[in-house]
Amino acid sequence: MAGLLDKRLWVVSGKGGVGKSTVAAALALRSARAGRRTLVCEVNTQERISRFLEHPAAGPEITLLEENLWAVDVRPQEAMREYGLMVLRFEALYKTVFENRLARYFLRFIPSLQELVLLGKIMFHLQEKLPDGRWRFDTVVLDAPATGHAISFLSVPQVLVQTVPPGPLSREAQKMRDLLVDPAVTAAVLVALPEEMPVNEALELHAALTDRVHLRTHAAVLNQAIPERFTAADLEALAGCPELRDVAQAHHDRAALTVLAGTKLERNLHVPVVNVPRLFLPAFGREAIEQVMGHLEALVMGET
Repeated sequence: MAGLLDKRLWVVSGKGGVGKSTVAAALALRSARAGRRTLVCEVNTQERISRFLEHPAAGPEITLLEENLWAVDVRPQEAMREYGLMVLRFEALYKTVFENRLARYFLRFIPSLQELVLLGKIMFHLQEKLPDGRWRFDTVVLDAPATGHAISFLSVPQVLVQTVPPGPLSREAQKMRDLLVDPAVTAAVLVALPEEMPVNEALELHAALTDRVHLRTHAAVLNQAIPERFTAADLEALAGCPELRDVAQAHHDRAALTVLAGTKLERNLHVPVVNVPRLFLPAFGREAIEQVMGHLEALVMGET
């Protein structure tokens, strides 16, 4: 398995509630630990990643959390201003267009404009350089929206390239699309739980990203996996103690579901599947992210 460190944009998505923000936080932390200047982006949501890492919320401004690790919550209003200034160049012209009440009213009706400026800000930081010519960020980890919204969000550049007349908007969309579809730059990491619906959504997301976005799936993460601990012989040996046998049987059944889910993902995605075991901790915070990060080592660094 090639490591994610060969790519610069890591797109993490999956069904809501499967732990994609947990995985994004762990991947970003591991990238930073590898000495790469890393930016982790959440998209117009209640911030989780800074809290998971036990730091104050970053907000809409890029904020240094710790060595080599920055975070930002990309929000429409701030992203619109930055996008307007990037495209229009002059602040006076930006104010005339984007801060005019009537203009703002009509801008609300431009299809996909909000998604475009949100994604545009992320792509801007992906290409941003320091004065000495190095990338400002070696790695950008995108905690993408959940499945359905992720598909529409990441499809926006392709849709605009196909529908918008030539001009600044279509050129920006083309640049974004080129970065998203470049397998040397971008990789998707899909997250699922060992349950039927999350696995099926991961497969649907993979198909949509492949067909509509042309974004390559690098790997899948099976979160809250249950490892096998009780064999059939163990269950038989516990026959004289029904209470313990029931507990062991329940664990055995959950482990079997983990195997089935992992097999289904591997056979349909044709990419590596990394298991992250279910954690039993009194509180979910930095310690949990550190443990998840350890299980994602091979995904980030590649097999030795």
